[in-house]
Amino acid sequence: MLRVLAVDDEKPLLEELLYLLRSDPRVLSAEGASDATEALRRVTRALESGPDGADAIDVVFLDIHMAGLTGLDIARLLAGFAQPPLIVFVTAHEGFAVQAFDLKAVDYVLKPVRPQRLAEAVRRACAQLGRAEEAPPAAAEPAASPSATVPAQRPAPEVTVADRAPEQIAVELGGVTRFVAIADIAYVEAQGDYARLHTDEGSHLVRIPVSTLEERWAARGFVRIHRRHLVALSRIDEIRLDAGTTSVRVGSAELQVSRRHARELRDLLMRHATG
Repeated sequence: MLRVLAVDDEKPLLEELLYLLRSDPRVLSAEGASDATEALRRVTRALESGPDGADAIDVVFLDIHMAGLTGLDIARLLAGFAQPPLIVFVTAHEGFAVQAFDLKAVDYVLKPVRPQRLAEAVRRACAQLGRAEEAPPAAAEPAASPSATVPAQRPAPEVTVADRAPEQIAVELGGVTRFVAIADIAYVEAQGDYARLHTDEGSHLVRIPVSTLEERWAARGFVRIHRRHLVALSRIDEIRLDAGTTSVRVGSAELQVSRRHARELRDLLMRHATG
């Protein structure tokens, strides 16, 4: 079972997060810290007490935007310890995912936090620590939240790509699940364990590696042009050769093509144009 520290400088959100964590049977204890100084003091005390000590902490659930040191700053400081606790970021901002996973975060949970999504983060932490986990009851709903200002919301069902027709992919933003047509996706950008899907209307972050999407969408005309990019052939407006380097223009974006993919891409474009 996990011993947890939750860190957030907004008291109602911290109380809500602690309430949800304490409702999970895999969490032995959950304590809160409202700023970076208090969080670092508690973690330092936990490390001094050792993994079996009374103050031990297994996982820190960490907000990013806080007064003073940010959650990313705290994670960088904790990375300097020999045996730091695991980190799960809990934030309203999706734009820090790459930095989060560069810091070896276990998970990246978007606010408002849904109980099922938080339960998945707990599961990942248990798996990384090699702890046997007791799955939370599938039908259990949290009771009324102790925070009057941030009421608990009934969670929407978890939806995965497999649950949808193959023409769509599920994306999540701020606790809301949307479905994006694959035909609307111009290219995909790798961001750590995530992939950012670029459409004409904007972009969406999903926790699926680009390599997985490459396999799933090959038959739909998506090709790998670089370790960072997967592109829909039909959305390539032009290909450019300049001083031995190759790039493609997809709408307003210019994307580099790696040497190992350049010849294959040119051949595919020729076949696509004549087919």
